[in-house]
Amino acid sequence: MRRFDLTRTVMISMSLAAFAATGLFASGCSNAPLAKPRQVQPYASMPSVAEDDAFLDAFAKTSKFSLGRPRSFAMSPDGASVLFLRSQSRSFQQDLFEFDCVNGKERVLLTADAMLGGGQEKLSAEELARRERMRMTTRGISAYELSKDGKKILVPLSGRLFVVDRASGKRVELSSKSSKAGESPLDPRFSPDGSLVASVRGGEVFIADADGARDWQVTSGSGGTITNGTAEFVAQEEMGRFEGYWFSPDSRRLCYQQTDTAGVEEFNIADPLDPAKKPESWPYPRAGAKNAVVKLAITGVDGKGKVTWIKWESEKFPYVARVSWKKNAPLTVLVQNRAQTQQLLLAVEDETGATAPLLTETDAAWINLYGGPKWLEDGTGFLWQTEQYEGAKPGADFPRLELRNRNGTLNRVIVAGDRKLDGLVALDSTHRVVYVECSPTPARSQVVRYPLDGGEPVAMTEAPGRNGAAFSENFTTWLETANLANGKLQWRVRRTDGKVVGEIASMAEAPPAMPNLEVTTVGHLVGQDRDYWAAIVRPRAFEKGRRYPVIVSVYGGPTSNTVNDTPMGYILQQWYADHGFIVVSIEGRGTPRRGRAWERATRLNLIDIPLDDQAQALRLLGAKYPEMDLTRVGITGWSFGGYFTAMATMRRPEIFRCGVAGAPVCSWEDYDTHYTERYMGMPAENAAGYKASDVLTYCKDLSVPLMIVHGTSDDNVYFAHSLKMTRELFRNGKAFDFLPLAGFTHVVAEPTTVNRLQKRIIGYFVKHLQ
Repeated sequence: MRRFDLTRTVMISMSLAAFAATGLFASGCSNAPLAKPRQVQPYASMPSVAEDDAFLDAFAKTSKFSLGRPRSFAMSPDGASVLFLRSQSRSFQQDLFEFDCVNGKERVLLTADAMLGGGQEKLSAEELARRERMRMTTRGISAYELSKDGKKILVPLSGRLFVVDRASGKRVELSSKSSKAGESPLDPRFSPDGSLVASVRGGEVFIADADGARDWQVTSGSGGTITNGTAEFVAQEEMGRFEGYWFSPDSRRLCYQQTDTAGVEEFNIADPLDPAKKPESWPYPRAGAKNAVVKLAITGVDGKGKVTWIKWESEKFPYVARVSWKKNAPLTVLVQNRAQTQQLLLAVEDETGATAPLLTETDAAWINLYGGPKWLEDGTGFLWQTEQYEGAKPGADFPRLELRNRNGTLNRVIVAGDRKLDGLVALDSTHRVVYVECSPTPARSQVVRYPLDGGEPVAMTEAPGRNGAAFSENFTTWLETANLANGKLQWRVRRTDGKVVGEIASMAEAPPAMPNLEVTTVGHLVGQDRDYWAAIVRPRAFEKGRRYPVIVSVYGGPTSNTVNDTPMGYILQQWYADHGFIVVSIEGRGTPRRGRAWERATRLNLIDIPLDDQAQALRLLGAKYPEMDLTRVGITGWSFGGYFTAMATMRRPEIFRCGVAGAPVCSWEDYDTHYTERYMGMPAENAAGYKASDVLTYCKDLSVPLMIVHGTSDDNVYFAHSLKMTRELFRNGKAFDFLPLAGFTHVVAEPTTVNRLQKRIIGYFVKHLQ
């Protein structure tokens, strides 16, 4: 369950990923001035109906004031330019731009309108499902890839593939003669040498010459429950792995995934607005039930050679978490056991398919997935991020970054477990330095450079907030991305000597005013040496001496934080607050960025400790800030936050007097294997934990107002979760409010629906707390 939350703005994209999508080449360099986004006028006191309407109209039509921000960055290998996607402030359709790092100017490279000739973009059901997994709501050029040499751009659009020459603007549409008509290409990518383009059509991998001369089918054997070249559901939704094939470094061979979903339950999603329409069916592995069977094979890119199957103990380690095939390094595969308490990093002998372990890790609770091995350019070793090391103690048990030798043995620790490592940003093998993100506090992050051979780290960013970076291949230029504590968003292009080349412009509309955000800590958790972190948003017309009802904006689960020192993440919370509330978010145990012991405190029970922590921290906040009226507290969240909201209202009604639960998980037996079993174990082995963590167990206890909101076409947290909850509430004679969103998935972005939904939510809290 990767987080989606209606109350949060979209975080800044820092991806250097070379995959994005679509457009037409605009010749020449356009120096026309950028259109200025509209400004929304602030209001200083309780908003009027007109002010409410103006804010929500802007909030919804700008996708929470995020449309118009640059994103999906790719830097040319020589550091001379930065490519990025951007829309207008009230458009979901993105175009591709280029920022010139020499003269500081930008130009339009590709537009979807020009490429389609004004025609309508069409997306297949498979592409829509993939975008749902990626939480992607934009259209037009939603993805693209820059070839490794920086000379060509791959742009998929409306079921078609184009290769565009950057220098001339010439574009070639790649043929699909070898595949069936109507089969849209999924996951298109260049080969490392840029001469080929691969994609998946109809469950098989196809390859075309990048100049459009030929195309052919590489894999075979799909049909029925078998597909080749695509990642299975849990890999996409829970592992963050969207690839199902990988080129060899010399572009001559291909490693691909074969997936067999035989025996996996089929979940059907019908359209309640069109009963005659045939339901869409998807394999969905529920906790404790059968998973897809995943195999890996190697074949030549011509599709005519032998197929070599990779051999490992796949019954014991069924999850393929990461695959890497880099220059001067072996093909490596990271596999996990189903309980996710063991994992092996395997080196593959690509001629025979035999494997040998480079390292083995175990964890009594579970192993978090990181980015896999990052190989040095000469192949002498790799970087490895891990929590599985000896001697870690609470407060110094954060992930650490290690340099491993080619055979997997430890060379040295680069970033120790007391440095609050978030993740690896980039590796400069030539200068033997690595760039990482570290969190000086759970609410902030900075980019830091560490030498591989020992020495002091150097901070690359310093401004308070969330900071990130992306580097050119030759490490002469880098992009500094920042969501700062002063409310500013910025995308600065810099040289590695510190010189600022320029700043990539945002077309995003400004919100009415910066949220009135305070990030603080309260209390002291016995035995953990930790405080609770909290974010507080007060009304802009706040009056000292007055007591305000409180809305808790919650997620509360693994993998995601709600407390960040970034005001732009609290635009909607400020709007809630301006209706006469104080809005609070709290990080309890089970959330990330607090170390291994803090995160794994929820093992086998996802609700008891986090709910106690929210209640305890809320009491401490009330004692510290008497303006909070803890006799009038509401709670709301989406996805895991919706689950948390339902549990809070049913189990702690003396604290949480009403709630709005969006897309809530109801029973963990009905959620997917990889996420649920990581934290809860198998249902048959943890019956007590599953019952204690099941909303249905407590429906009989609901005594406060609860509104449940759910999209009927949700293919992550299926609509059946809310139906089961409402059925149990009804059978127990409990009053509740139910708002089905017909035709919507887990991501709700359509402006009119967002507008009406937020009015309904704030009205609910006004009615029951004021």
